[in-house]
Amino acid sequence: MESTELGSASAGATGGTARSVAAQRASDHARSEWGRFAEADTVDAFCRSWLAIQCRVIPDIKGGLVLLGPPDAGPFTPVAVWPDVRRSMTHLTGAAERALTERRGLLLRNEPEGQSGDPVSNSCHVAYPLDVDDQLHGVVVLDVPARPDAELQAILRQLHWGTAWIEVLLRREQSRHDRYKQDRLETVLDLVAVSSDEERYQGAALALVNELATRLSCERVSVGFVRKTYMVVAAVSHSASFEKNTKLIRGIASAMDEAFDQQASIVYPPADSDGMAIVGSAHKELADLRGSAAICTVPLHDGGEIVGALTLERSIEKPFDKDTVEVCEAVASIVGSVLETKRRDDRLLIQKCGESCRHQLSKLVGPSHVAFKLVAALLAAVLLFLVFAKGDYRVTANAAIEGQVQRVAAAPFASYIAEAKTRAGDIVEKDQVLAILDDKELKLEKQKAIGHRAQLLRQHAEAAAEHDRPQTRIAMAQLKQVGAQLELLNYQLSRAEVKAPFKGIVVSGDLSQSLGAPVEKGEVLFEIAPLDVYRVILQVDERDIMDVAVEQRGQLALSSLPGEQLAFMVEKVTPVSTAEEGQNYFRVEAQLETVSQRLRPGMEGVGKISIDRRKQVRIWTRRLVDWVRLWVWSWWP
Repeated sequence: MESTELGSASAGATGGTARSVAAQRASDHARSEWGRFAEADTVDAFCRSWLAIQCRVIPDIKGGLVLLGPPDAGPFTPVAVWPDVRRSMTHLTGAAERALTERRGLLLRNEPEGQSGDPVSNSCHVAYPLDVDDQLHGVVVLDVPARPDAELQAILRQLHWGTAWIEVLLRREQSRHDRYKQDRLETVLDLVAVSSDEERYQGAALALVNELATRLSCERVSVGFVRKTYMVVAAVSHSASFEKNTKLIRGIASAMDEAFDQQASIVYPPADSDGMAIVGSAHKELADLRGSAAICTVPLHDGGEIVGALTLERSIEKPFDKDTVEVCEAVASIVGSVLETKRRDDRLLIQKCGESCRHQLSKLVGPSHVAFKLVAALLAAVLLFLVFAKGDYRVTANAAIEGQVQRVAAAPFASYIAEAKTRAGDIVEKDQVLAILDDKELKLEKQKAIGHRAQLLRQHAEAAAEHDRPQTRIAMAQLKQVGAQLELLNYQLSRAEVKAPFKGIVVSGDLSQSLGAPVEKGEVLFEIAPLDVYRVILQVDERDIMDVAVEQRGQLALSSLPGEQLAFMVEKVTPVSTAEEGQNYFRVEAQLETVSQRLRPGMEGVGKISIDRRKQVRIWTRRLVDWVRLWVWSWWP
């Protein structure tokens, strides 16, 4: 009995020691993970340590994945995998894609499917997007065993709080990137300001290369500009003057020519990790001329055209990296226009005029610029044509076709629309029914009047039998009144069918959408115009009305018949103007000389009234000349 108790005590002590050792190891491992988390200096290391800590804090985690990428653009790639980077996490991509699409935390439960033994069955995927300042940077996905919803919500809350660390990391990286961009922008603006502060071109170029040499730790910086087809060195850092024919200056000019010919920045020795690895023989010769040096040449741009180049030289121990080249290119893209403008402005006026004339003359008489020569010849031909050629002066005006006679079909009495037979655009014959009005009330009134007349006839007969003359006269008067009422009702009933007064086309009126609608007596229901008698109405601008007179002829082109021109003659010029769209127009009536069967009232187009023949230059410039005359007269004292 005692031995049994001793054995149990010994086993308990051994188990307690094992548990304490395991707890100690777990504590050491946790401290190690927190240490790596605190010392992480890259985004990947930070995310790996963070994911490991999250998976330790949340119990029974099968696996985890952190995806990061460019904000709102992607692609989002794995930067941290737990517990083993060699383990496939493709089963978590569905939850990750859905969380990225919906931009919210998700709890996705995978239901088991029979006894397939699928390792994903009976598990849940917890996904939470990394959204910073409304920009989606990535997503975190955890694979956890199936558990109650309350525990899953607790895991989602833990993940929500835990992602604050990654948000701090992303904000810190963004702040670091913004500071870098700001520093680079300040450098560019300072260099541009240095060159802009100088009034003269030579001083601006020298100030720029001196400042570049100081800021970028260069031994020498040179700037050159294009003269005809080659580069000429304009300024060298820390040198007020230099000999342009020395071997060194010619080597610098050759390096600039090389960048100008390739229209790209050239770095020597070439970098293996960027796209600036364009090797040039002139740069190698310049480097050999100095013994051993790192050289970078960046073209200067002005409005998309290369006007010069910057050549920077360093010792071979400090080659030009990508960031330095980007700074130089940013400076060159802005300062090129500044220096080129100062260079052009710094010339004498006679030099500017002479260069401009030579430039245009070289285009006109040189071997190239065929398009410029053709344009110049065309302009000369047009000028000669305007001076000597004559043409027909015609006044152009908007025109419309109207029926010379237009009749209205109105409602003969107040009623309702019972039936619509035609509508606008229909061609009708004489006495064709256009619409039918409701005559039920009229018929009831007629029956009432007939009954009343029968009653009066009996009264008249009784009065006559009794020889009551006053009553007989009263009954006779009432009979005449009822008879007149019946005649009116019969007339109105005969007019219940609205008929066409003549053969023509219905210009306006569509009652098919107004069946049952009330109409008042005299209300216009249809407008009808004949098909064989038309007139042309032209709206002539007030600036042209003085040239228009009766019996002048012209031509009309309608929008619906653009290929057919109709001749007309002006019959009347009305002295009253109308204002439309800020212009004053006079109404001019004309008669068509020939009537086409395809014409319809309401057609619109353009009419041209022939006035006389005059020079083309007067025709095309008359509006401008008239405006100038009026303006001069209004300001003349």
